Amino acid sequence: MAVASSLEAEARREAIVQELQRRGSLHLIDVAAQWKVHPMTIRRDFDAFVLAGIGRRVRGGVVTVGQDDFSQRQHQNASAKQTISTKLLAFVEPNMAIALDSSTTVYAFAQALTTTGISAISNGLSTFQTLYKRPGIKAYLTGGEHEETNLSLVGSLAVQSIQQFTLDACFLSTMNIDPVFGTSELTLEQVGVKQAMVEAAQKVILAVDSSKFATRARFRSLPLSSIDVLVTELNPADPRLDMYRERIPAIH
Repeated sequence: MAVASSLEAEARREAIVQELQRRGSLHLIDVAAQWKVHPMTIRRDFDAFVLAGIGRRVRGGVVTVGQDDFSQRQHQNASAKQTISTKLLAFVEPNMAIALDSSTTVYAFAQALTTTGISAISNGLSTFQTLYKRPGIKAYLTGGEHEETNLSLVGSLAVQSIQQFTLDACFLSTMNIDPVFGTSELTLEQVGVKQAMVEAAQKVILAVDSSKFATRARFRSLPLSSIDVLVTELNPADPRLDMYRERIPAIH
């Protein structure tokens, strides 16, 4: 009976993966109703997809992770990202040296950034291309190995590039954030780059939309104790932020 049950679970997961790859996203309640199983069963299936690197948990469901993941994520929660990018502008002053990661949230911030006299280093190809011709901004691109999924540069060369800077602030996002687990990513390479930025910066600003709350990806990245400011699209008094208030000094 246990063997049959295991085979049924594998067949269900294979079918769900095919549907996820076809549709791009799935809602937990809908999938549970479709398969006539308890939502916790589907939640475990979704967690398995995250561990396998083929999905990313979002509030209420899962989205696919593919080779064009950056372009897909760029348009997800676009309104929230615009609100976040506007809030982030308040943390940039002339003559600062800052780092920006390769996330789509920070990319939206880079598109809005016009502060002059700053130096900015990024491992994000799209972010660098946005900044390097902008008047008054000296943009630096890390070296490293090309990672197609995030349109970024990663690896030891990227880390070494960042370590050459003394940064006033770094602006990061994350694939997932959990009040206990901290932030997490789908690849160790992204973890290494973000940790290097944190170590080089006097202030760490994490920009994340609320769909990523209370979710986890494969690799643990940053403890919440390393984050100075959390910036979301929410009103700072929103109760959804309560789980983070005791762990992060400032929430905007």
